[in-house]
Amino acid sequence: MNALKRFFKDTIIYGIAAVLPRVINFLLVRVHTDALPANNYAENTNFYIWAALFSVLLTFGMETAFFRFYKSEEKKDTLISTAFISVFFLAIFFVFMAFLFSDFFTQIFDFGGNPLQLKLLIGILAIDTLAVIPFAYLRASNRPIKYAIIKLINVGVIVSINLVFLKFIPQFLNEGKSIPQLLENAFNSTYIVNFIFIANIVGSAISFLLLLPYLLKFNWNFNIVLLKKMLSYSWPIAIAGVAYVINENLDKILIGKMIDKNTMGIYAACYKLAIFMNLYIMAFRLGAEPFFFNHSNHKNAKEIYARILNYFIIIGSLVFVGIVVFIDFLKQLFINQQYWEAIIIVPIILLANLFLGIYHNLAIWYKLTDKTRYAMLFSITGALITIILNLVLIPKIGFIASAWATLAAYGTMMVLSYFIGKKHYPVPYNLKKSGSYLIASIFISFISFEFFRENYIVSTGLVLVFGVLIFWNEKKELLAIIKK
Repeated sequence: MNALKRFFKDTIIYGIAAVLPRVINFLLVRVHTDALPANNYAENTNFYIWAALFSVLLTFGMETAFFRFYKSEEKKDTLISTAFISVFFLAIFFVFMAFLFSDFFTQIFDFGGNPLQLKLLIGILAIDTLAVIPFAYLRASNRPIKYAIIKLINVGVIVSINLVFLKFIPQFLNEGKSIPQLLENAFNSTYIVNFIFIANIVGSAISFLLLLPYLLKFNWNFNIVLLKKMLSYSWPIAIAGVAYVINENLDKILIGKMIDKNTMGIYAACYKLAIFMNLYIMAFRLGAEPFFFNHSNHKNAKEIYARILNYFIIIGSLVFVGIVVFIDFLKQLFINQQYWEAIIIVPIILLANLFLGIYHNLAIWYKLTDKTRYAMLFSITGALITIILNLVLIPKIGFIASAWATLAAYGTMMVLSYFIGKKHYPVPYNLKKSGSYLIASIFISFISFEFFRENYIVSTGLVLVFGVLIFWNEKKELLAIIKK
């Protein structure tokens, strides 16, 4: 029980460190949707789709490999320097190739109307790649406060630049107020969507500078044997990461190509409301990944993993129901009215992401047994489902096809991981209990969304009843954890 309490503590600390900046950043969705028409918001979406894809390629699964070997490797300096040097040279190679073939990449990325985007993308990717290992070191060495401070500074810079150039300057100019000439010139001479990317690169640069002291204190010793072991572990994770990017983003690209950019922007904006589930999953993963590796040798490790999945589903189900119940309130708060047409996708995407979170929880079996090739298999399967269903269904039922494709992909990955994992690393998950919570949350969300939209009295009552039933069922173990 002490280990379980430690897990919850780590998850909360690292969750706050990662979630709070993302929440603050999410608030910018309203600023972006107010300042940009849907087709410009589609440009923003397109930019970060490519950023996500190349981020996976450049880090090449090294973050997970770092955690895998951090406990077992006695020479921490060698591990850190080997991991950092490998991603450093990969980043340098990417920068060189991207500038050498800039015309090609501009065309592939659809940046022809705004060439500056390519330079900004290259800069962001290079800097963020260099920051991956230092951030992983802070997590592995249990330094959540320092991790949180740097993350908060990063998001503070990004938010400030966004607010200045997308909200305050346009507002002041419309009202005829005077602003410093330098800011006015910068605003008038820059394509407005580029300020989002400029804010990102400035924030990333400041974060990396703050991480430098942690890098400089190590004795640099590159170990090619260790690198080969890390790459053997990480390359399937990298391919799985690419497939994950396809699962998350291909829908938006295909909507832009098969329907239009305006619909792509509307879909992408409503998709953002799923961030609340994503934040919960991120908080869980930040605490869980180091915890799972560090406790893998404990005699009751599997029982602890089973309990963790149960509580993950409980909290995830409550998050799912809570967002669906208040979905119309949230859309008014965070998204401009011109984007509301696609709000129907949100419950489907939320459930899809809950399935993804369960999949990440189940994934511990192939990480601990070094069978990371299964991660590649599951993710490629999900990507194929995403591709096929989008291509077949978008022409027939429109953008909602993409939401159903995402749900089908992540649901399949979750089921495959569970059944194959039972053969290689059986964990005594209580499917009857956890499954009942999941089914109940789906039922309540459906009833609320279809029959009680904006009837917050009835919907809130349903949520409270669900919460009370969960507490009644789990109170014995919850009280035991608290007393410990």
